[in-house]
Amino acid sequence: MKILFGGAAGEVTGSKHLITFNGKKILLDCGLFQGRRQESDEKNRKLLWDPKEVDVVILSHAHMDHSGILPYLVKNGFEGDIWCTTATKDICNFMLMDSAYIQEREVEWLKKKKKFEEGVTPEALYGAEEVVETMLRFKAVPYHEEFEPVEGVKAKFYNASHILGAAFIVLEMTDPKSGTVKKLCFTGDLGRRGLPLLNPPDEIPDVDVLITETTYGNRLHASLTTVESDLAVIVNQVLADGGRLIIPAFALERTQEIVYHLNLLRKKNLIPPIPIYVDSPLATDVTQVFKRHLDCFNEETREEFSQHGDNPFGFNDLKYTRTVEESKSLNEKQGPMIIISASGMCEHGRILHHLKNNIEDRKNVVLIVGYQAANTLGRKLVEGYKEVNIFGDPHKVKASIYVMDAFSGHADRSDLLDFIARGDQETNKNRKIFLVHGEQTQLDAFKEALATNGLEDVYIPSYGEEVDLGDDF
Repeated sequence: MKILFGGAAGEVTGSKHLITFNGKKILLDCGLFQGRRQESDEKNRKLLWDPKEVDVVILSHAHMDHSGILPYLVKNGFEGDIWCTTATKDICNFMLMDSAYIQEREVEWLKKKKKFEEGVTPEALYGAEEVVETMLRFKAVPYHEEFEPVEGVKAKFYNASHILGAAFIVLEMTDPKSGTVKKLCFTGDLGRRGLPLLNPPDEIPDVDVLITETTYGNRLHASLTTVESDLAVIVNQVLADGGRLIIPAFALERTQEIVYHLNLLRKKNLIPPIPIYVDSPLATDVTQVFKRHLDCFNEETREEFSQHGDNPFGFNDLKYTRTVEESKSLNEKQGPMIIISASGMCEHGRILHHLKNNIEDRKNVVLIVGYQAANTLGRKLVEGYKEVNIFGDPHKVKASIYVMDAFSGHADRSDLLDFIARGDQETNKNRKIFLVHGEQTQLDAFKEALATNGLEDVYIPSYGEEVDLGDDF
């Protein structure tokens, strides 16, 4: 068996790992690179394998850095099935179409502003037509139900609790000559225990090979016990100052979590009435998908829906905006308000317009609630840049920038160690572990942490590297 690491190797975005086993090629995730525009675009267009030779894709979840290149794969000749959970399929239908729309709008803007090299014509990676064709290849199965993506390989999805529908993948591979059976687990992105909304993550079964994310490999998240009080303090400060609270949030999961907590704060009278706008058509669509998958929610959230008739994603102060006109009108409204908008890393979408119009006012607050990849606008705000470029123009950062990583949907170091080290100790010691989906500092620190816990067969692959585990690994 061989593993070719085609993304999220030494970095966080672009998750792609190609497994070659018994003459078959299985692609785990097919994600978009994000960060510096030119560098990311070049890597997105340069696949490290021929799409025509890939037999099947198995998708961990719907975030763009894990699914966003699927239509490009299809556009370039991939003809196999794309396996995922039911919720992931429903979400990808909206996420991928939104991605195509954003790319097309960006190409229009680049052509209009002539912000590209002479002789180079900007082109979208894919359009709506490729998304429609891609969705026809999706095959959805529930958690824990066995399926056979290729001959000689059995697979199951387990709940990763990162976002709605997120899964870690376990492959059971049988060597046709020796009959030897080995198991490989790919974590995708792992979630945290104790988060609102979703069921807690499943436990990993015993496996021989583990490919694990390390996004927060050297960090511990803030306690969830103070998340409501901390958020209340920020909201009440904005009210007192007569400003605006701008929250860049991924349309998938993070927006719904923020809305859920704001609803709780209102019900508990910890904040007074304040207009709240979710300015993201994608977030509006995804919220409807949430309502169709109550089986993924924890008992408390299901009870609110079924018994009390309470909708944590809709309440009196909350308005979802769809049209461009509605979005623009927010700039003319007076008084304090909360605006939640995508994208979560401040790289695309309507959040850029809200930052442009609000970041130079000292009364305003920008609240960062998710991971910000290197070189993104969101990362620059977190790192305290005094001036940032938005739509190519410089803007002074006068608004207050707050970070609340308690909202993070990623497992932290403690969660990851608990996930990996649990189970039979002898099996754990013999397990081959590959660390991916982390910046180098996170990768190095987590490798050291694993060694401290007696797990020493750990390897950090680089982008484009192929590792040969032998015939029966």
